[in-house]
Amino acid sequence: MIDLQSRSISDTHAIAGAIAAVVRPRDVIVLAGEMGAGKTAFTVGFTRALGVSEDDQVSSPTFTLVHSYNSGRIPVLHADLYRLNSLSEVADLGLREQVDLGAVALIEWGDVASEVIGDALTIELRHDDDDDDARDITISVEGHGWDSRWDKLRESLRQWSTQ
Repeated sequence: MIDLQSRSISDTHAIAGAIAAVVRPRDVIVLAGEMGAGKTAFTVGFTRALGVSEDDQVSSPTFTLVHSYNSGRIPVLHADLYRLNSLSEVADLGLREQVDLGAVALIEWGDVASEVIGDALTIELRHDDDDDDARDITISVEGHGWDSRWDKLRESLRQWSTQ
């Protein structure tokens, strides 16, 4: 587990960029946290770091469920599971199949569907009790897809580490 603190939206973007620097095609990143915790802000920083064009307006796919961004070095799927009611609805989105074709998926509220999503890096964002602009961020992993990159990831995030 890696514990971080973001003091601003710029920090959140930079943290997302550091993670994007070590991401590979077929990776799944689960974004967990309550409303307004910074999941979409994280996605903005992540997609920009991958070279997604600023012409692509990165926004929450709450009502469309999935946005695709293909202008960066790796195709990015940005999903929001908040409005889905069952694991079969999550499976019907076909996220795993699209990831298997070489995309990276960022899945907001994905923590509720871990059995369908499978191996993933989980980024949990929480409001800081003392500072409205700050976020406490915990990174954990399910499966072994990040084993060979874990130390590199930890090192790239050291400046925000609380450990």
